[in-house]
Amino acid sequence: MKKTALFLSFLFFCFASFAQRTTENDGDWSKQFLVLRNTAEADLVIRVGDIDNLGFGFDADFNPFSGRSTYSHPFPWNINKEDAKGTDRIMVPSSYKSFSAVNQDGYTGSTSRPANNPYTISIPLAEVKKVKVDSASLQFFIDDFQAPSMGSKFQVKINGLRFTEAERMINRVDQTGPIGKLITLRLTPELLAKLNTDSLIIAIDDPASKVGDGYALDFVKLLINPKIIYKGTAQGRILDITTRQPIPQAMASIEGYGSVISDDDGVFIIENIPAGLNIVRGSAEGYSSDEKQVDVIAEESSEMVELELKRSGKVNFNNKTLQEGDNLVLNNIQFDVNSAVLKAEGKAELDKLVTLMKQNISVEILLSGHTSSEGAATLNRELSLKRVRSCKDYLASKGIDDGRITIKGFGPDMPIAANDTEANRAKNRRVEMKITKL
Repeated sequence: MKKTALFLSFLFFCFASFAQRTTENDGDWSKQFLVLRNTAEADLVIRVGDIDNLGFGFDADFNPFSGRSTYSHPFPWNINKEDAKGTDRIMVPSSYKSFSAVNQDGYTGSTSRPANNPYTISIPLAEVKKVKVDSASLQFFIDDFQAPSMGSKFQVKINGLRFTEAERMINRVDQTGPIGKLITLRLTPELLAKLNTDSLIIAIDDPASKVGDGYALDFVKLLINPKIIYKGTAQGRILDITTRQPIPQAMASIEGYGSVISDDDGVFIIENIPAGLNIVRGSAEGYSSDEKQVDVIAEESSEMVELELKRSGKVNFNNKTLQEGDNLVLNNIQFDVNSAVLKAEGKAELDKLVTLMKQNISVEILLSGHTSSEGAATLNRELSLKRVRSCKDYLASKGIDDGRITIKGFGPDMPIAANDTEANRAKNRRVEMKITKL
């Protein structure tokens, strides 16, 4: 009788876990490829991969979009050839070699080449051409990324371009178990331009560390003009790491979703954050920033996260002493009209930056492009982005890891002088550097 009851319980678990679901925002969960239009979540949704927790299924009342983690599941598992390429399979970074491994996890130890090679995920974009795109996000249901504890260093590329915001997220995630979890990432303006191509090719890999940090992806969703329907609140405190005293008037931010100023007790609350894993950054004048993972559950407030800031170091550049958070106009970087081609004097200025970044390997920077107000603002934003992309490419060609360089094109949106004379307009045509990490 006891065995019968256990067997019936097992059957019930299997039925609950693998029962097919169809929902308004995600359609038939068993489909390997799905396109939905005009849902509550986005104007257009394109999903690659079925929603099934790597084939292990979900409990009947579990919502993978709520931000909650799955229960741990067994491994390894058999690869289903019907699953979309790059989903529902264990992948081990390309830099891992069993004879020279620095570290390895259970996923790595229980699988072998070539079955566990990293695979790209391709999202066809034909349907995107029919929609006016103002913004876009990618959702991933990720499994068993463990960079903080394993020492891995993942890179994320979209059509060959580094997606540094995604890298910061994934390299902060520590998913032991293994367990699965949702992350949502806004596409940068530079990556939005890739939606004009035939497909979005997503590559996740650690090409250098030699760590065997195996991982998996259940599905990926592209959301065009997204709306956050599963959202919660992130909260925490910003402290001086040495004195343990709160830092009032510090900034807490979650990339793409908002920023707030801490109160007199260093406490911050950021509302309307997408459910799932997020990275919150704390910064204050005179301090180096700190980033922590925050777990956001839909309609709930997160646990309090402590952001611990230490006093910023200093570097010298162009006869100026800079610390984290400081901005500097790179005066010698100028371009011909409607051109993004670097001139010789601009390359000479960037060579100085190469020296700075090679001598200070912890330095990370933001390069921002700005224009005057003549012409269409949209075209100016695109041009300013192309110009700082030229700067980034040049730095990378000189051996600087492009993951240390973030770029933004603001066009005419952030003038430093009135656009009323040619002299003032010339001031507004500039490239700025900001020290984002030191």
